[in-house]
Amino acid sequence: MEGTSVLRLLALISLLSRSTNQVRLTVSPSRSQFFRGESVTLICEDENRSDGWTVRRNTTSETRTECDKDGWWRKDGSTCKTSSIREHDTGLYWCESMSGSSSSSSSIQLSVSGGSVILQSPVLPVMEGDDVTLSCRAKNPTHNLPAAFYKDGSFIGDGPSGHMTLLHVSSSDEGLYKCNISRHGESPSSRISVKERKTTTAPPEAPPTTEAPPTTDAPPTYSPSPLLIITLLCHLVVMFLFFICSFLLFSFGLRTKGSDPSPCVKMTPPPQAELVPDDDDDDDDDDVTTEHHF
Repeated sequence: MEGTSVLRLLALISLLSRSTNQVRLTVSPSRSQFFRGESVTLICEDENRSDGWTVRRNTTSETRTECDKDGWWRKDGSTCKTSSIREHDTGLYWCESMSGSSSSSSSIQLSVSGGSVILQSPVLPVMEGDDVTLSCRAKNPTHNLPAAFYKDGSFIGDGPSGHMTLLHVSSSDEGLYKCNISRHGESPSSRISVKERKTTTAPPEAPPTTEAPPTTDAPPTYSPSPLLIITLLCHLVVMFLFFICSFLLFSFGLRTKGSDPSPCVKMTPPPQAELVPDDDDDDDDDDVTTEHHF
C-alpha cells in the first residue's frame, strides 16, 4: 500500500510539473510565410527538453488534428516536419501535452503561397521597443527587388532593396502586413504581434533615519545683554571726562607757575645782620687826612 501511494504521489508531482512547464513552438526556417514545396520543421520545446508534446493545427479543412496521426507530416518525438509544404497547410499551429493535461503553447499562423512573392516577418510575438525588419522576397529571381509595404491594407512605405524596418515597435504597430513587388505580385498577409516588455521594479528605498548627525563640541558664543552695554558706555564716558578734567587742571597749573607774581603780594627781602663798628677802624679813619688838589 505504501509503495502504491508513493507511486501515485510521484505521478501527481510529474503531472503538475508538466502542466507548469513553459512550452513554445518554434519554426525552421523562422518565418510565417512559405513558398509551395519548401521544407518546414516545427519543434515543441519546454524547459526539460522532454518529448511529451505533440503539434496540432487548425486549417480550413481540418480542426485540431495531430501531426502524423491524421495523414499530415511526420512526427519524431516533439518534432513535426514536412519536405514539401502545400497551400492547404495554411492555418494555426500549436504544441499540446500528450499527458492529457490542458497545457499548450501559444499558436502561430503559417501561410503558404502558390504565387511568387512572400513577406518574411517574425513568426513569434516581438518585444515592445525592439526593431523589426520586414523583407519582401520574390521566388524568382531570388535577389532583392524594390517593394511596397502595407499595414491593414494601407500603404506605409517603399523598400528600395525589398526591406523595411519598424523602429521601436509598440502596441500601435500590431496588425496585418503584406508587400507587393511590381510585375511579380503580392504576398499573403501575416500578423505581427507585440508583447509588453516586463520592467523590473527596484526595491523600495529605506526611509531616511531620524538620527541627528554627530555634532562637534564648539565653544558657546556669548551675546552681551543691552544693559551691560549701556553700563560699559557710561563707564567709558566717565573715564573720558575724568581724563579731560585732569588734563585741563594740569595745563592750568603750568601756566600759573610761569607768569609774574601778583602785585597784591609784597615781596620783603630777608633781614640782614647789623654791622658793628670796629674801634680800630674808626681810629685809622681819623688819622688819615685826605688831601685834595685843585
